[in-house]
Parts: sequence; C-alpha cells; structure tokens
Amino acid sequence: MDEGAPLQDSQRRVRRSTLLFAVPLWLLAVLILILLWEAVRANVPPGVRGDWPWRLELLDMEALGSLLAVAVGAVLARAQYARTVRPYLGWRGSWRKGLLAEGEPAWRVGILNGGQHIAVIESWECRVALRGGDGVGAAPWVPVPDVVATLTAGGLTVGRDYQLIAFGAGFPLVGTGNYETVPVGVFSRRCVERVDVLHVRVRVTDVVGDSHERVLDCLRGARVQHNIPGEEPVK
Repeated sequence: MDEGAPLQDSQRRVRRSTLLFAVPLWLLAVLILILLWEAVRANVPPGVRGDWPWRLELLDMEALGSLLAVAVGAVLARAQYARTVRPYLGWRGSWRKGLLAEGEPAWRVGILNGGQHIAVIESWECRVALRGGDGVGAAPWVPVPDVVATLTAGGLTVGRDYQLIAFGAGFPLVGTGNYETVPVGVFSRRCVERVDVLHVRVRVTDVVGDSHERVLDCLRGARVQHNIPGEEPVK
C-alpha cells in the first residue's frame, strides 16, 4: 500500500498461492498452446507433415481433450473453493466504561473473521500520527512496540491512557457465526484527543494459501460526541 494513499476501508486480496493457483493456470496455458499447435499441424498439407517441425506430435487429440477438461475443471473448482473459504475481516469500535479506569469511558476496538473457515495472521503492523505532527502519510508501518514508543514519547501511558494488543504471526482468527470480536486496543479520551490517526494493518492467510489484507482505522468514530457514555449530545 502506498504510504501517501488514502485509506481504503475494505478487505483486499494481496497474494495468491503459487502452488494452488498459478500452477493449474500454467498447466491450462500449456495445454491450450499444445491444442493450437495440433490444430495448425492438422491443417498442414500431407506432403509437408513429414518434415520438421510438423512431424512433431505432442499429444493425440483425444488425450488432449481429456486433459483440457480436467485442467479447466481444476481451475474453476479452485476459484469456487477459494471464494467459499475466503475470510471476511471486520472490525468494530465502541465506547465502554471501566476498561482502563473505573467508571471512565474508553474506546475499544476489536477484529473478527466473519468467514466460515480459519485465517492465520501473517503480519500485524501499525502506524500512528500524533496531533500537530507530520500526519499519517509520513508514518511508516511498524510493529506494535514501535507505536508504543511513539505514544509514550507523546506523553501517553500504557495501561492508563491506552492498551494496544500485539498479534504474532500464526495467531488464528477463527471464523465465527456471531459478532464477538478479538480485542485490538483500548483508548482513553485523553489518548483519542492527543492521537490524530492510528491504523492497524493485518494480513492473513486462508486455508488455500491466499493472503488477504485489511486496514483498521482504530479511532474512526471515537470523536463523535453522542457515542461517548455520559456526554450530552450536541444541539
């Protein structure tokens, strides 16, 4: 993702499995080339067919037709199965009381996999921009500890102003039929006021080896006043 590009709040596929996607396509392409060769060779005059390279017969048409049918079926079946097992990464943020300090509201963000099958985290990165800084476009994607260091330098304290969860490679996001989310982070009102943007970029691998990516805008919606418990709505 381009560092200066606007945030795309949607899931995208970033890589396909070479073994389970590219290899069947390569096989199909080779068989199509053989079919074209045999079609051209079949239309060569009989007197020339004995000369090189027209005498090169790669496959007879009956066997070639069977292999083509199998290859096309494998490609279509793989595409359909990939759609079936595709993870659906979603996230949710809401104000809740008592998560960081007793009786005080905090903004909680969680992630879920709404698909039917498991997805395994491949990478987990963040970027943050403090109020009055250079903006999120200048912030690199870094591990959670580096973001914690930036927030600490900005005067925010872990456990009092925020909690940011680090997920290691291989952590499973199990497909769920409900809307229970796995916690990503909790942020106090002070943190929300001091931090301009905090993004989390998660990349997962599904059961067919494809990689999917989603960017979470963790503070999106946190500054809407009517969402904060105990706040009077703006009139």
